[in-house]
Amino acid sequence: MNIRDNAPLCERLAAEYVLGTLKGGARRRFEGWMQRDAALRRIVGQWEGRLIPMAEFAAPATPPPAVWHAIERRLHLIPADDGQALLPDWLLRLGDSLAFWRGLSLVSGAVAAMLAVTVALRGPAGPVVEQVATLVDDKAQAALVVTADTAQHTLAVRVLSGAPVAGDKTLQLWAITKAGKPRSLGILPDNRSAALALTAAAVGDDVALLAVSLEPKGGSPDPNGPTGPVLYKGTWVKVM
Repeated sequence: MNIRDNAPLCERLAAEYVLGTLKGGARRRFEGWMQRDAALRRIVGQWEGRLIPMAEFAAPATPPPAVWHAIERRLHLIPADDGQALLPDWLLRLGDSLAFWRGLSLVSGAVAAMLAVTVALRGPAGPVVEQVATLVDDKAQAALVVTADTAQHTLAVRVLSGAPVAGDKTLQLWAITKAGKPRSLGILPDNRSAALALTAAAVGDDVALLAVSLEPKGGSPDPNGPTGPVLYKGTWVKVM
């Protein structure tokens, strides 16, 4: 395939490549095309010039203290019997991926910047979106976008991509506080895009990040936190 014959496709793939939403086999094929096509590399460079500065819209993505504590334990930097309660497995997993923390700020900033432009163009009749979060997988690939609409008191969750979900499982959205305490924000019906109720539990000043876990149908049986693997996570970015 010679994608140079399709200029709109080149632009779209280059933009998705820089944003990190081009993933898997499609990303590998695109990288192969770039190696053989100087013009395509120039297009990617142009998109990097447009999007990378947008990271300035994002605050630094700092893991909550509980995550750093989990990492220190994994690296045996603190004794296991330090007198503090053992952390649950789901919280330990939040600190496993360095790629997530490296890539989150750029992805969140770019999405926030584009959303800010979209909201401005819609004018006063549009949604009052004050915050946006891009949730990514352990390779920092964007999977969901969550927006907080204060006018409608709604959390709008848009599923971009992700691993298939079995019929007996469901995706559940959580807010994780700076102290490492999870708050359930609801499940995604049919594991697709959804509108959930917006409360202070989702956007309070003590919220460090959002996370999505894979749970049994109906949601986590443990009210204190996820019981399944944490698939996606991200932080809020203010756009207004």
